Amino acid sequence: MSCGIRSACDMSMNLGNLFAAIPDSLPEELFETLAEGAAFRLERIVSRAHSTPAGEWYDQQQDEWVVLLKGEAALQIEGEPQPRTLKPGDHLLLPARCRHRVEWTAAEGDTVWLALFFDT
Repeated sequence: MSCGIRSACDMSMNLGNLFAAIPDSLPEELFETLAEGAAFRLERIVSRAHSTPAGEWYDQQQDEWVVLLKGEAALQIEGEPQPRTLKPGDHLLLPARCRHRVEWTAAEGDTVWLALFFDT
């Protein structure tokens, strides 16, 4: 199968690696937009022993589907008694306005996530 017009294909096809280009020093979580459109945004998030600051919550206007690719993390959903521990391959759909926070990410190595934000 061909894209049709070669130049259009070349401009839209960028080869990347989700585990590459991670800085040696990561004082804050790294958020990178990989793709976006009118109703969605796909981000790579890299954490290294990061957590949401005490007392703060994510409270987003879009739904978020998140998958943990590497590392380990605990996600606290407001109203739930215990955080949910995520390991590689675990994914979760967080509806819009579902308040949540990252309790911790792995102290050793990188924790790599993909987050898809979208409108329903």
